[in-house]
Amino acid sequence: MKSSNNKGKPRKSYRYWLRVIHRDLGFVMIGTCFIYGISGILLNHMDGEDPSYKVEGYSLQVEKSLRTNEVKTLWEDKKDLPALNKVIPLDDTHYRLLFSGGTGVYDAVRGTVDYEKYTKRQFVYWINKLHYNKVKGWSVMADFFAVSLIFFAVSGLFIVKREKGMAGSGTYYLIAGILIPVIYIIIG
Repeated sequence: MKSSNNKGKPRKSYRYWLRVIHRDLGFVMIGTCFIYGISGILLNHMDGEDPSYKVEGYSLQVEKSLRTNEVKTLWEDKKDLPALNKVIPLDDTHYRLLFSGGTGVYDAVRGTVDYEKYTKRQFVYWINKLHYNKVKGWSVMADFFAVSLIFFAVSGLFIVKREKGMAGSGTYYLIAGILIPVIYIIIG
């Protein structure tokens, strides 16, 4: 007669399995949490500037009253400036300068060129692309991450038992966690 391997062993509770899945899935999602967390902080505090690029502003004093071709020639004669792609008249006294990695404005009245150079911050650029879901195929991972967050929230309700869980102080934390976004929506 065969004996069952489970005989005498206590059956694993659902809390045990929730903890195991919660823990292992948490390890898998750590990298994605960092991507969304870091990118989210940068995007929340960008103050009108794209955090993916470092912006450096410059000013040049040049000749006054130059025309489109003269502005182009002047720019190209200066060897320490980026390659100029195009000069576009904005009005009678201002010209937009478009060049590799930046843009500027020539003021013919003041004889100044104010321009900005943009340098891509590779790490920030790529995590923002992932955050905005601009990488082909990433939407599958983003959906998996979203479902994982829902699982973390729901499983977290049941992992802890008794006075620290939903039967005790956990209820107050749950209510606070629901009220915080509701209050922001109401007062926002």
